[in-house]
Amino acid sequence: MNLLSLDKISLSTVLLGVPIIILGWTVGSIINYLSDVLPVRRRLARPFCKNCGSDQSLLNFLIITHRCPTCGILRPWRTWIVDLATILSTLWLWFIPQHIPSFLINIVLLLYFGMVVVIDIEHRLILHHVSLVGVGIGIVIGFFLHGLASTIIGGLVGFLGMLLLYYFGILFSKGISRWRHEEIEEEALGFGDVNLSGVLGLILGWPGITLGIIGAILIGGMISFLYLIYLVITRRYHSFTAFPYGPCLIASAVILLYFRDIL
Repeated sequence: MNLLSLDKISLSTVLLGVPIIILGWTVGSIINYLSDVLPVRRRLARPFCKNCGSDQSLLNFLIITHRCPTCGILRPWRTWIVDLATILSTLWLWFIPQHIPSFLINIVLLLYFGMVVVIDIEHRLILHHVSLVGVGIGIVIGFFLHGLASTIIGGLVGFLGMLLLYYFGILFSKGISRWRHEEIEEEALGFGDVNLSGVLGLILGWPGITLGIIGAILIGGMISFLYLIYLVITRRYHSFTAFPYGPCLIASAVILLYFRDIL
């Protein structure tokens, strides 16, 4: 009797896993689409090939193949990595109990965080209209998780706290430029990071955003150190190399939202 029950449970789990996998793959396809289109066109538009620039049908871009029908070039490995990551993340969010009980909220966060991370890594850019969408998402999710007061205070602290670091970075760069008698074009932080910190403040609430910023600084320091070692080993190092900080902020927020029990 117990074996029969186990067989039924395993069969139902497998059958349930199929639509969850399809959902995760769909989320990954949307992230790939937005990450390709928004940094170039700055609006929702038809997908296009980065190699030859030819427009593609949405069906070909999302479903049929990852190869351009015009020039035959395969899309980058990032496409497959994102698809696999979102499938595994969606399965994990569905089958493993989370602190955030709403599966829909988890999927929205997965979609938004994934898009921000991919665009920032590839383009060193956090678009302002993406941040505006994030404000709307952050207010709704923050209100659901913490209530309105904690959400608004968290957003203000996140934005203003990172704004201070942004201006400190500008002053630091100007000081180094005067000392070295050469202009430094790279910024320690971009204003997109300031906006993103405000969005994460809405999601994490107060006082969670304080831990979020501290965690991002620690994660950024560790990753920067490892990246520096890599550049030195590969002889690609030069002073003030640009480094995307958005993924560090996202990583810190994810840890606080989903892995705080481990901490």
